[in-house]
Amino acid sequence: MIRFLRSVREPPQENIHISSLPPSVPTDQEPQQNGARGDRAEERAVIQTTHTHRVSTPSVFLQKQNDETASSTYFDQRVPVPEEGSESCFSLRKLWAFTGPGFLMSIAYLDPGNIESDLQSGAKAGFKLLWVLLGATIIGLLLQRLAARLGVVTGMHLAEVCKQQYHTVPRVILWLMVELAIIGSDMQEVIGCAIAFNLLSGGRIKLWAGVLITIIDTFVFLFLDKYGLRKLEAFFGFLITIMAITFGYEYVTVSPDQGELLKGMFVPYCEGCGPVQLGQAVGIVGAVIMPHNIYLHSALVKSREVDRSNKKEVREANKYFLTEATVALFVSFLINVFVVAVFAEAFYDRTNEEVYTVCNQSGTPHLDLFPLNNETLQVDIYRGGVVLGCFFGPAALYIWAVGILAAGQSSTMTGTYSGQFVMEGFLDLRWSRFARVLLTRSLAITPTLLVAIFQDIQHLTGMNDFLNVLQSMQLPFALIPILTFTSLPSLMHEFANGLVFKIGGGLVILLVCGINMYFVVVYVSALHSAWLYVLAAFFSIAYLTFIGYLVWLCLIALGVSRLDPTTRKENDTTVLIERQPEFDS
Repeated sequence: MIRFLRSVREPPQENIHISSLPPSVPTDQEPQQNGARGDRAEERAVIQTTHTHRVSTPSVFLQKQNDETASSTYFDQRVPVPEEGSESCFSLRKLWAFTGPGFLMSIAYLDPGNIESDLQSGAKAGFKLLWVLLGATIIGLLLQRLAARLGVVTGMHLAEVCKQQYHTVPRVILWLMVELAIIGSDMQEVIGCAIAFNLLSGGRIKLWAGVLITIIDTFVFLFLDKYGLRKLEAFFGFLITIMAITFGYEYVTVSPDQGELLKGMFVPYCEGCGPVQLGQAVGIVGAVIMPHNIYLHSALVKSREVDRSNKKEVREANKYFLTEATVALFVSFLINVFVVAVFAEAFYDRTNEEVYTVCNQSGTPHLDLFPLNNETLQVDIYRGGVVLGCFFGPAALYIWAVGILAAGQSSTMTGTYSGQFVMEGFLDLRWSRFARVLLTRSLAITPTLLVAIFQDIQHLTGMNDFLNVLQSMQLPFALIPILTFTSLPSLMHEFANGLVFKIGGGLVILLVCGINMYFVVVYVSALHSAWLYVLAAFFSIAYLTFIGYLVWLCLIALGVSRLDPTTRKENDTTVLIERQPEFDS
């Protein structure tokens, strides 16, 4: 204690207890007579963290402590990590123990919204935007790394940290924004599943019936976690394998030009591209990087047994989780490339008249989808399956539908877990999975069902554009908090972001948010409605004000202390920090 006081150049006049640890976690500032209390806390929590707080905390953060332990959703059991006898730098047995969370996270990179973005990219720009897909996936990996580190080091996921650090009003607003993103993603998955059922049944299962079916099958699949965490993760791996096989079959069937594919992937240039291709490039970034996935990954990593008081184990967990996430996102990237390449090779620059002629010869009942004109072919998930069936036979159509169904089902279940983590973290609500699915699925299905009943397939798939814009708007509400909290030394200690990651992370988030804001502006400007412009301007002011507040806190966490108004008061360092009684010597 004396050494700590001497290490502070200008100690405050009052003893301030600054803690950003999970509940029931002792600090080195506590006296040894509290050992009994620490022992009791150790019984309540499997994972403990012990750090010495030698770095001052920006006082604009609440630093609340709760008396309750973290929620146990998804963690009824924890996966043990095997001990290695030899001091090897890498162990396949340990990597296997850490394998699971990254693949569940990667499913968000393979949801129906991403698949539709891929096929539209191929049809509109050929292979020219593959480098954008590669760059977006790498950026996604860097962001997932931050999410995993937050969960491993603190023992809390992002929503729990937001509750601990933010005031009530911004915390509730943040929760609402993330819930909107989850509902929007869920709607895309419902649309994808309904279209898949329609294609597989040859149109006999109507779209509205396919929407209703997704309610039942989601509840059925959610009971799988009763059989154990590893079995659930294996089932998700099975769904990813189905996507790889089905879309890989389409790739082999079409046999795209490998030279053009590699050129488009590694040469960051888009020759002859215009506004259409630019808008598609922006759409790729918005579809790949999803806000609720950051919250999900920071929670999933808590399912492994890691002694957080042991710095070596924490470093080891960070290493293996990063390795697993890299492998998982590489697999998802390959699947996305399969889809882009298929439509780039077979349908780039094709006209509606060309497709109509081929589909007419194949005897397809969907000729009304392709008007007799020389305009460029417009594709979506539904039309994509139809044109594949016209050009490459019925097997291509049915295999495509199976892949879309696997993408929709897997994304639906991970979206449910995301919603439950977010609700428990922000609001401390303990809902059953049944109630949580019933809420989010009802909110997602109601508008989708109405469109499916009263409109046609074009309107249903057209909803994806609006949903992509909706999720793009919510992206800052995940990226800014994750950079903020992984840069706080009082929270992350020696695992806080260094200068390179602070600057690099800030620039990446600025780039991603800027790209997505451009996407939103383009979408709104195309509405051609005066009252919508006024409404958009009103919401933009509120939206940008809240983002400015989050950015202000983020800059303080990054080290720009002059933005913290409390630092200007010589002795007032406790404006937002909970005061604790002085410790006995």
